[in-house]
Amino acid sequence: MLEKYFVKPQTVDRIRASWIGPEVESYVAWMAEHGYKARNVLSRVPVLLAFAEFARVRGAEIVGDLPIHVEAFVADRLARHARQRRDGKVRPMLAKEVRGPIEQMLSVVLPAFEVSGRRRRELPFAGAVPGFFEYLVAERGLRPATVELYRHYLDRFESYLARIGAELRELSPTLLSAFVTERSAAGLAKSTVRDGCGVLRVFLRYAHREGALRRDLSNTVEWPQVYRLSTIPRSITWAEVEQVLSGVDRRTPCGKRDYAILLLLVVYGLRGREVAALSLEDIDWRRERLAVPERKAGHSTAFPLSPPVGEAIVDYLRNGRPTTPDRHVFMRAVAPIRPLGPAAVSSCARSYLLGAGVKVPRPGSHTLRHTCVQRLVDADFSLKVIGDFVGHRKAASTEIYAKVAVASLREVALGDGEEVLG
Repeated sequence: MLEKYFVKPQTVDRIRASWIGPEVESYVAWMAEHGYKARNVLSRVPVLLAFAEFARVRGAEIVGDLPIHVEAFVADRLARHARQRRDGKVRPMLAKEVRGPIEQMLSVVLPAFEVSGRRRRELPFAGAVPGFFEYLVAERGLRPATVELYRHYLDRFESYLARIGAELRELSPTLLSAFVTERSAAGLAKSTVRDGCGVLRVFLRYAHREGALRRDLSNTVEWPQVYRLSTIPRSITWAEVEQVLSGVDRRTPCGKRDYAILLLLVVYGLRGREVAALSLEDIDWRRERLAVPERKAGHSTAFPLSPPVGEAIVDYLRNGRPTTPDRHVFMRAVAPIRPLGPAAVSSCARSYLLGAGVKVPRPGSHTLRHTCVQRLVDADFSLKVIGDFVGHRKAASTEIYAKVAVASLREVALGDGEEVLG
């Protein structure tokens, strides 16, 4: 692998002669696998060799000794850099450029190594109420994405208690009410506050069951009233969709990928999670079908592959997708090469919506999903057909789109009402 980047045999011999030569070569292979450019390899290996010699002089004998010497090496490099400059100032990004390759190599060759600045997230209330998240999976059967939402909401609650200096066993209805009031005043949607309160109720009930709370406080958590069908979907016009799509620079690999993602969102009304989960096996080119597995409630859907969507995906696969053994369709455009996540898909849609100047509340992947449904409503498809198309679990989830069936509502408003009454 080293010969791929270093032309001179003497350079390769010198790297392998280092006491961490095997580790450096493993790291180079890892960078190649994850799509790093040759210039990254050529700039990082000399830093690693210098660090190895620095640590050896200071007493390091095995690779496991290296982590304790990282900060000293970074400080030494910064001091040398300052002495070489007339003004004695250190370039702001130098510490990151020195520390980054070293810590990344250590994370590759030492599985237990934890990169600085990225403290491993502990589960909220892990000490006070252990086993809660295992309970969510084992007893309640929640999906990983739902468990992550529980973690998100409980992180906020744990931070609130730490900020006011209260412990879990000191909880009272007053404290719980103050927390809910603060969340409501933060500008969050009522549905978001309601969902957080639901999570809190489940947690408090479990904490009482396990003896962490003397009494069950779950019934004291009150949430804001959220009325069904009180809002309208945040769709945009088809002219605005064309404006968004025209803002994609399809000459670049990233643009080819983003264009295919946007088309999938607006043509099929997929969720961001569903786009991120697509694999190469989900596209049947011979039959011209697109399979969307693992929708809500374990459902799956197969669509005819639209020619514009198929052409966009082919363009990305041939001319934009990085070479990788991973079978996900959509990958990061820069190293380390790995699949896009749901948040990245939504961020992609948000970026192009804002770039096109489209004014819509909370722009993201769901904006294009709602737009797809709006098109189906305008085409007079039944709500049952629309619900099946976009993967709704319940018919009630589709009812809200009846509020934007403008043509049908206009007929009701202008008619004499006899057909409605009849």
